[in-house]
Amino acid sequence: MDTAVKYNKVQPIDSMRDMMLKCVAAMGDKTLFKYKRDGAVVDVSAKEFYSQTVDLGNALAKRGFVKGCHIACIGANSYNWLVVYLSTLCGQNVVVPIDKDMPEKDLVNVVDHSESAVVFCDKAYLHIFEDHKEELKNVKLVACLNAEEGLSLSVLIEEGHALTAEGYGEYLAATSPDKELKMLVYTSGTTGHPKGVMLSQHNLRSGVYYGLMVENVEERCLSVLPYHHTYEAVCGLLVSIHKHNCICINDSLRAVLPNLQLYKPVYIMVVPAFAELFYKRVWAALEEKGKAGTVRKLIKVSNGLRKIGIDLRRKFFKQIIDNFGGELRQIICGGAPMRADVGEFFTNIGIGMNIGYGITECSPLVSVNQTIDNDFTSVGAMLPCLELKIDDPDEDGNGEICVKGDVVMMGYYKDPEQTAEVLKDGWFSTGDLGHFTNHKLYITGRKKNLIVLENGKNVFPEEIENYIYSIPYVKDVVVYSVKDEKGSETALCAEGFLDMDVIPKTGKPEDVFKADISAVLKELPSYKHINKVVLRDEEFPKTSSKKIRRNALKK
Repeated sequence: MDTAVKYNKVQPIDSMRDMMLKCVAAMGDKTLFKYKRDGAVVDVSAKEFYSQTVDLGNALAKRGFVKGCHIACIGANSYNWLVVYLSTLCGQNVVVPIDKDMPEKDLVNVVDHSESAVVFCDKAYLHIFEDHKEELKNVKLVACLNAEEGLSLSVLIEEGHALTAEGYGEYLAATSPDKELKMLVYTSGTTGHPKGVMLSQHNLRSGVYYGLMVENVEERCLSVLPYHHTYEAVCGLLVSIHKHNCICINDSLRAVLPNLQLYKPVYIMVVPAFAELFYKRVWAALEEKGKAGTVRKLIKVSNGLRKIGIDLRRKFFKQIIDNFGGELRQIICGGAPMRADVGEFFTNIGIGMNIGYGITECSPLVSVNQTIDNDFTSVGAMLPCLELKIDDPDEDGNGEICVKGDVVMMGYYKDPEQTAEVLKDGWFSTGDLGHFTNHKLYITGRKKNLIVLENGKNVFPEEIENYIYSIPYVKDVVVYSVKDEKGSETALCAEGFLDMDVIPKTGKPEDVFKADISAVLKELPSYKHINKVVLRDEEFPKTSSKKIRRNALKK
């Protein structure tokens, strides 16, 4: 534990159920969740929510789904998604949150690889499980989250409610052992070879407990990021529950700004793309009204006053803060590198921005900036449960970031080879480069080829290259990121060495190449599409084993 860092006092938890019971004891009939239904805001108390999770657990237990059963959840952020999530976490089963934007074949592959026996999904996905029934032999039950289509979540809750009233107690009989699998999360690049990160209950509760020791959150949040992602699933949802805060569910990405006005959150967790959007909209509005110069001057005055102990930011910049609901005080940003000037701007106007760093394999939080010691160029203080080492540092102290401790995953599901590559004697090699200075972690790059786009999405270039290689005239191809003038990775480029004797003569080679790439990538999520192509006149530089030397390329 770093004695130079000031840690918060946090109530310990023994299990996910213990966390939930402590929340119910503290909040009772107070509102834990807010969400919109048919245009009206619905409030759900902690007691009511927990009762529904128990009812669902009893219904599944009665049907025989107990003791380590894998339960997949696929759909948009919703209250019903959360009932399934917490019910599974607080019982004996394993939750498998799946990205709803996966191409169908990847989704089927993940459900199969995860050995999920129960699937909860939105109505739009029901046909997948009917169409692929023969491939998904492990799936025994499919229930609809957001409609009364056949078997639905609400029907199961009703079943369970009757069982609970009768005194049925199978669900409450036990929870999962602390260090056994509790959550199975699949990372990007699932085609052909899914990579499932195994997180135990010990990992999850450690992430909540030690995360709150480093960074505090208070009162009410707007829950925006996808629930299948550990950043929101753990740092957003579980942390907020353990703090006994109200969680307001954002119903769509287009509704973020209206929902900020509706719910008036005190804090929000976002990826840099959201922060950039907020930042650009604020300045665009100021420029349009002719107030940008005035605000810049006022920031200088405000910062001068702060140096002598006078903080008038919330008063000076009230009109801007009102655009975010009027009560927003904290933005926690992670998932990709963040421009320091964006963080500095929001903090200057009275909405503190704390930048952090995490990776799914670490449940996911590794470090985060503290409000009392914020550095917009760093990713902050390490969780006190983690040991850190910088492997093979260069002359500037930059090397691969390796961590060891309570939040580090159990390994990759059914993949001892990949596990052995990244986990050695408990040390997890993150693949990210950085250095540790003055009790703070700084990220300087990525050791491997992983691309983290500005919107927080992870892209494995090899996955996209494999699709492009299916084009007959492609001899070699490398996918890499396109950076804007600020250095942010905003899009993808495919650089190819083509067989000009084979390529169709229907147009310019660049145009034909780009069109054919679009065709083979059409089933992938939009963030994995190629925005730019480059043609080479000669082969890529290669190793003796004929592997392309990516580091030798000029991008």
